[in-house]
Amino acid sequence: MHSAHSLLSRRRFFTSAASGIGTLALASMLRDEGLLAQSPDNPATTRAPHFSPKARACICIYLEGAPSQIDLFDPKPRLNELHGQALPESLWRNVRFAFTQPATAKIMGCPRRFQKHGHCGMDLSDLLPNLATCADDICWVRSMHTEAFNHHPGQLLMNSGVPTFGRPSMGSWLNYGLGSESRNLPGYVVLTAGRGTSGGTSNWSSGFLPTTYAGVLFRNQGEPVLNLNNPAGLTPDMQRRTIETISRLNGLRHQEMGDPEIQSRIASYELAFRMQAAAPELIDVSGETRQTLDEYGLDRHEPEIQATRGGGRGQFRQFALNCLLARRLVERGVRFINIYHASWDHHSNLNAELTHNCLMADQPVAALLKDLKRRGLLDSTLVLWLSEFGRTPLGENRGGNPNATGRDHHPFAFTIWLAGGGVKGGHIHGETDDLGWGIARDPVHINDFHATLLHLFGIDHLRLTYRFQGRDFRLTDVGGRVVQAWLT
Repeated sequence: MHSAHSLLSRRRFFTSAASGIGTLALASMLRDEGLLAQSPDNPATTRAPHFSPKARACICIYLEGAPSQIDLFDPKPRLNELHGQALPESLWRNVRFAFTQPATAKIMGCPRRFQKHGHCGMDLSDLLPNLATCADDICWVRSMHTEAFNHHPGQLLMNSGVPTFGRPSMGSWLNYGLGSESRNLPGYVVLTAGRGTSGGTSNWSSGFLPTTYAGVLFRNQGEPVLNLNNPAGLTPDMQRRTIETISRLNGLRHQEMGDPEIQSRIASYELAFRMQAAAPELIDVSGETRQTLDEYGLDRHEPEIQATRGGGRGQFRQFALNCLLARRLVERGVRFINIYHASWDHHSNLNAELTHNCLMADQPVAALLKDLKRRGLLDSTLVLWLSEFGRTPLGENRGGNPNATGRDHHPFAFTIWLAGGGVKGGHIHGETDDLGWGIARDPVHINDFHATLLHLFGIDHLRLTYRFQGRDFRLTDVGGRVVQAWLT
């Protein structure tokens, strides 16, 4: 058997080289000089939005497991009055819980002290003293709701718009719609801390979009990306010539097959080569001032706690460093940065473990907001605080435990917040009922949140589509509306 390539005539080979590989090389040079529009399948392309955007970059702080909104953002004095009493059956009848036995569950009060902060008068728990100083820069949304009541489906829904596998994440959609402003770093970077999310890489997948739009997992110490460095004995010149040869071979294959994923492969090899210098420089924070490092809390004391949900020792520094790296990534043109921390899944030991996690996250997140603002970056950088759902006003009584010390999953009403990037600071959106069980005013679905996110970047969510298996898909699936009240 002869391969198709072995049967090429010399004339056809050189014609192919001229019109195929040669064209790719010429196009690459012309794009670098700004003289040629780039391919829509090239993530390094910057593409025009549908209308004038407010945001240029997004930092998404995702707290996997679901922080208790009742203990952080949405005080309910009525719960303390009814502590230990049964929830009215009218509320829990026909409701599906993850673990709670509703017929015998009891209302659980909140031991936290709340105070109003900023001109907006936002109620915040005593667990968030640093974030409280940023109250007027934040849009607080108390009326989020979702259909998912377990972690992995909930994470998929929050990150990709549907609770199923195989769909692109919001960071992938943004880079597909707008491209990347960074030549030497990916347009979508993922930083993690804690014990790892239950959703794993599906949370930052590109789904059916070309793989160049997927999130790239960075480490904040050592080799930034696994296997990025050259092995011993491989010189930069040898590496460059290897990449050139691979690109030529992939170019031939693309000419034969026309598969856009081959273009993604070519772009990935070239980006990895450029990242070998850019990524180590990114994670080297030795040039940051001592004041900046102290503000983020890289070297602060980390108290002991007898729990593993938050990931064990070392998470205070790791999470703080991720927040600092997020600012550095924005400065280097990265479009979308995920900061994941797991886990906030407090089915038990809520008071001790939530206190520990907030002590870890509160200072760095507030420092990030203030640092971006001080550098003139907050107006164009959208910062998000997200999770997959909230926590119940009931104590979890799994296995009939009468001494409930945690809360179960609660999809019916929870809190997220947004800052910068064209959102209205000091705005409090929505309201829950006296028990924090349901939404009393201005409900917001996750698809509405995604529609608003895209709008802030100058994208009409109805027009950002990708045809796959005969259907035009979008981030907001078949729903979504822009929440105008959040916009400046």
